[in-house]
Amino acid sequence: MAIEFAEKIRRLPSYPVAGGYGQTGSLAKLASNESPFAPLPSVVEAAAKAIAGANRYPDPTSGALRTALAERHGIAPGRIAIGNGSCDVLLAAGEALLEPGAELVYAWPSFSIYPHLAAASGARAIEVPLDAEHRHDLEAMRTEITAATRLVLVCNPNNPTSTALRFDELAAFVADVPRHVVVVLDEAYGEFNLLQDPEESVALLRRHQNLMLLRTFSKVHGLAALRVGYGLCGSDELPRAVDQVRQPFFCNVGAQAAAVEALRHSDEVTRRVEANLAERLALEAGLRELELEPADSQANFVWFDLGEAIEEAEVVNGLAERGVLVRAGAALGRAGALRVTVGTEAENERLLAGLRELVR
Repeated sequence: MAIEFAEKIRRLPSYPVAGGYGQTGSLAKLASNESPFAPLPSVVEAAAKAIAGANRYPDPTSGALRTALAERHGIAPGRIAIGNGSCDVLLAAGEALLEPGAELVYAWPSFSIYPHLAAASGARAIEVPLDAEHRHDLEAMRTEITAATRLVLVCNPNNPTSTALRFDELAAFVADVPRHVVVVLDEAYGEFNLLQDPEESVALLRRHQNLMLLRTFSKVHGLAALRVGYGLCGSDELPRAVDQVRQPFFCNVGAQAAAVEALRHSDEVTRRVEANLAERLALEAGLRELELEPADSQANFVWFDLGEAIEEAEVVNGLAERGVLVRAGAALGRAGALRVTVGTEAENERLLAGLRELVR
């Protein structure tokens, strides 16, 4: 007799993980939007010191990290949700808010985890196409909000298309969303967004109790392997609900310690953003020489269409054979495109050299 699984197992899509983890040799890993910069030595030291006490459970309240974030952003610690990466906070918010008969609205293509929220809860997902410039169409999203809507997701800058919206556009949209609907602004790449200061959106929390800002240490801080993220919330209710649906001890001791230390080095964040921008501009210029026009990036990655005459799979496989790992658009919601992380100068040159051989 076959094992009987829950209905949601048949609904849940598989998250499109990047390939190449089993490959050996010299690789340019440009598929997962990781930082090419290792954590600072003091951050590694803080994590190692904390792990020395790994026989004890971590602080279940993430108290030191919440306090550090509260001081950084000027928000009460009780309005901060900590997670095993920002995905953990997002999935918990979906579990707390969604159920059969409810609806959620998000743009598409956008972050690949978003379809999981509806599939896991039985809610109805409404996917709103991006506009011609690969940006969120906020007006179209607003028209899809109904009395059944519980959750609206806005990824800014958007993954996988790298584009961002201006702060005034976002502020007007959030103000126009009914109060019964939770708006999640997913700002995993917010530090790279030059259209606004990352703290501008934090100011919206004082006006909107139904708002959550998702942030992560995985990208600009270079802590992807430790998995630590957080949500800044406009009310105490959201973090409480998020914590209620999760297992205890959801953020490990090394991640908490590393994140607290990373917050002490805002100058390093600035340096990394500047270095990324310089490399991104050079990479974009190289793509244009190949007649591959990238979207207007405000992130640490670029997105570009390949054109009808170029086979996506052939380019992705050809690059992999040359030791360069990128993400295929077909796996991210839009066939015929590539998402490429901005790497080091050498990695970016390796990518461009491969593309010159494959697309001409």
